[in-house]
Amino acid sequence: MSQLIDRRRFIQATSSVVAAGALSSGIRRASAQSSDELRMLVWGGDAGKAVIEAYVKPFQAETGIKVTPITDQTTLAQIELMAKTKSVTVDIVPLTQGSATIAGRKGLLEEIDYSIFKKDELAGIADFAKRPFGISPIVYSFVMVYNAQKFPAGKSRPNSWAEFWDVKKFPGARSLVSGQTGGEGPWEEALLADGVAPDAIYPMNIDRVFASLDKIKPYIRKFWANGSEIQQMMHDKVLDVTQSYDGRANLLIDQGAPLEINHNQAKLTWDYWVIPKGSPNVRNAQKFLEFALRADRQAAFSKLISYGPTNLNAFKLIPENVASKLASNPRYMENSIRINGEWYLEAGSDGLTNTERLIRRWNEWILQ
Repeated sequence: MSQLIDRRRFIQATSSVVAAGALSSGIRRASAQSSDELRMLVWGGDAGKAVIEAYVKPFQAETGIKVTPITDQTTLAQIELMAKTKSVTVDIVPLTQGSATIAGRKGLLEEIDYSIFKKDELAGIADFAKRPFGISPIVYSFVMVYNAQKFPAGKSRPNSWAEFWDVKKFPGARSLVSGQTGGEGPWEEALLADGVAPDAIYPMNIDRVFASLDKIKPYIRKFWANGSEIQQMMHDKVLDVTQSYDGRANLLIDQGAPLEINHNQAKLTWDYWVIPKGSPNVRNAQKFLEFALRADRQAAFSKLISYGPTNLNAFKLIPENVASKLASNPRYMENSIRINGEWYLEAGSDGLTNTERLIRRWNEWILQ
């Protein structure tokens, strides 16, 4: 399984740079669209293929609405540009938590019409996935991954981030995600390692975060910057225990790599599907979101690619060998940490958001 694309960074939410060209040529082509059409971005790679198979094709068959799936992605700056120029030519796009939150605050998004959802389906969707401006179809996580040859089953292994930090009891090569983008970083893990209770992580004490990171820094072989990098390091067996995206680790496990995932204290995150304000086909977009968040459709998607469903009723339809890989599995959710995207966007008296503050501290700290 490949990850969505290594763009899962809240830094997008605070970027002020508008990419030249705004969107790909496939999106730029403005055309009059009839009421039986829908244009949407479906990520790329295996994730995009899974969206097409699990959602797009069945939706077309049920409704007769022609869907044009575009294997691309967008940013907050591009959404703003479309709104400013009144040239919204796409109806559904995926955005990170941070970007979606800001876009919603700026009035750039249509509100989701939850009135068209069936009550049992709506009740099954996790609360964090339902926002006025967007709805999340997937959950993924940052997890601890063991090299099972170094830490075989049945023998002592680090089971928490405090034990990951315990290099005397659990020696071995380690890696953590880089904090260079601010929104992604080993921040929550550092606090858990320092004894902070999971329900007391936010608001984060940034000084305490870096004091904890000071302790583990000498034992980190490398801070990885993207999913392909950590996947390669795990593939090459240069690490004994590491932090990774769950999807990257699951891909290697499926290929026979001697790895095992520890879901305890996993860090959950998710993206949203949103409808840009001024979408040519808002009604069709609303229908698609209702369709895609049904339990049977979510189950079909998770069987194709190891992303957790947000409609938890889907687990009634997912076999155990698949469910055991998914971040939103109720067994794992109980002991997982949910990223608080709102906190990352909060600004202090100096005007800096917490994301920007973390970037500055990281850039200073990593050079020490």
